[in-house]
Amino acid sequence: MPDTVEPGLPRVVAIAWGMAVAPSRGPRRELSHEKIVEAGIEIADRDGLAAVTMQRVAESLGFTTMALYRYVSTKDELLDLMRDAAIAVPPRQKLPQPWREALRAWCQVMRECYRAHPWVLAIPRRQEVLLMPNAVALVDLGLQAMAELALDEEQKMAAVLTLSTYVGAMVGLEGELAVEPDAEYTAEAFAALGEVITPERFPALRSMLLAGEYVGGPPSPEQGLEAELEFGLERILDGLERLDRELRESS
Repeated sequence: MPDTVEPGLPRVVAIAWGMAVAPSRGPRRELSHEKIVEAGIEIADRDGLAAVTMQRVAESLGFTTMALYRYVSTKDELLDLMRDAAIAVPPRQKLPQPWREALRAWCQVMRECYRAHPWVLAIPRRQEVLLMPNAVALVDLGLQAMAELALDEEQKMAAVLTLSTYVGAMVGLEGELAVEPDAEYTAEAFAALGEVITPERFPALRSMLLAGEYVGGPPSPEQGLEAELEFGLERILDGLERLDRELRESS
């Protein structure tokens, strides 16, 4: 069972909402949950998620590791708090209309959060994190974008999950592909592969490979997989539009 605080919330959720009582002992004025989370994010942004340890966060703040444990009970708790802080929706975020443009804007908000803090995608999402303030705000914004659709609540939540998973996966992929490749794929390299990737074995892929459209250079940090993300997003929105139309026609 997870640690809980009154009124029965998981400890990490209560901390995120500011409902947890500060420790009665320890450096209460100089240290806080917010400062600890900010320090963790700074380390992750600079050196990656693997560099975030309770000891390193404590040292960056000038405290002992034991002092941190009075505020954050485990590293997993710290990571959950860091993740929620990193996906903060901009204050007073407004969505355009109609609903397709609203969902596109919502996806862009998520994409910008993930690109600013790509380590977020490496943190496992436990059920508790769905109840944390920025996660709730992000989901609520997505539901607002679909307000005019005829989908029921369960279908809208499924759409939120589908779109958020898709955006996260594409941002993760563009980050992986942006790493400098070990090999340079020259015309000679493709010609060599053409000897083994034959029309008989791979009839659909061969022409794309030889044209350099299957494996190219790494995406630019500015554009990423822009065209690919756009294509997939439009197809998901097409599906929602068709479902909306079918629901209205059958009612």
